Parts: sequence; structure tokens; C-alpha cells
Amino acid sequence: MARHARGFDVQAAYAHLARRDRRLAAWMKRLGPLPAEPRWRKSFDPVDALARAILFQQLSGKAASTIVRRVEAAIASDRLHHDTLGRIDDAALRACGVSGNKTLALRDLAAREARGEIPDLRRMSLMHQDEIVAALVPVRGIGRWTVEMMLMFRLGRPDVLPVDDLGIRKGAQKVDRLEAMPMPRELAARGEKWGPYRTYASLYLWKIADLAGAAKAATPRSQE
Repeated sequence: MARHARGFDVQAAYAHLARRDRRLAAWMKRLGPLPAEPRWRKSFDPVDALARAILFQQLSGKAASTIVRRVEAAIASDRLHHDTLGRIDDAALRACGVSGNKTLALRDLAAREARGEIPDLRRMSLMHQDEIVAALVPVRGIGRWTVEMMLMFRLGRPDVLPVDDLGIRKGAQKVDRLEAMPMPRELAARGEKWGPYRTYASLYLWKIADLAGAAKAATPRSQE
């Protein structure tokens, strides 16, 4: 079984995309080569990362960070897992500012971890990205987009295109000079040209959307 490396050769990705897509290449030349993501080289805990993604959903970074610190203090640990979260009850989580829905999501994540359903980094290295998505999206509160951000920014998988992401769609609209943003299915078809480096293309599409003023601020990612 092949092992998937974390990260990819961004120079090879740049050269490939520049050859394959003239319109995108013009923007790439304007923006310059994008560097490799430093977190590709750093170990991380998928369960802890998913728990934090749940806590950060639909909140500003400052508010979510405050809630995370409260939870860490309540469980006396900076590691969010079934064993540490099991140290406090739902009422205590609510007292930290965790909503009812997020409390249910954390409990579901913890239960699945305890049953061995959440793959660790070693297992993920042997899994195709679609298998990772299939393993994680059943967790309450975890959608495909959250897993795609993990695949891109933490695991460094080279060929991920989050077709539902608003920033990605806005960037593609700008590149192709469209009157409206492409629908996810249209974007998926458009992205076939970028494989096997759709992740690198996505990084440019976010930059293009932000630079073009299509977003007032940089698009937040759950793994940042």
C-alpha cells in the first residue's frame, strides 16, 4: 500500500499549472510563486484539530480562542480528546461558552475516537483523500469543507479542489472573467485541467479573489 507524503513540490506544481492554463498562468505570474505550507512538516493530532475546528465554527477567531482556552482550563489539558473531554460534563462545557450543538458534536467526535473510527496520522498516510473524507464527514459538525481544509493545509495533499468554497468560486470567476461565480459542478469540471495540483491552483484562486477585492478580508480556513 502506497504511503502519501505530506506536502508536494510547489515548483513542479507552478510549472505544471503555468503550462496547462493560460488564464490562471497570467495571475500566477502577477502574484509570483506561492511557498510550501510550513505546517506540512509539523505533526498534529487529527482528533484535536477536528475538535478545535468544531469550536471555531461560526465564531470570530478571538471569541473562539477564548472559548478554547476556557475548555482547556476546565479539562486541565491542551489536548482535546475523548479522555480529556470526558473530565467535564455538558453543563461545564456550556459554562465555557460551548453551544448545545457544538457540545453534541464534541461528544460524537469523542465517542467515535474511542471506538477507533477516527484515523490517526499514520493511518491517514495510507489512505486516499476520498477515504479520509468518508471517514470524517460522518462526525456531527464536520462537513466536507472542514476535511478538505485539513487535507490541504495540514496533510499537504496536492490534488484537492474545494468546489463549494466561496473564495475559490470567486477566484475562478475572476480568472475566467465570468458574470457569475461558477457552480460547484462547473468548477469541478474546470478544475480537471489543474490536476494533479488542484490544491496549488486553489491557493491561487483564494489569493486572486482577495486581491481582486471580491472579499473584504482573507477567507478564513478552519485549519489556520
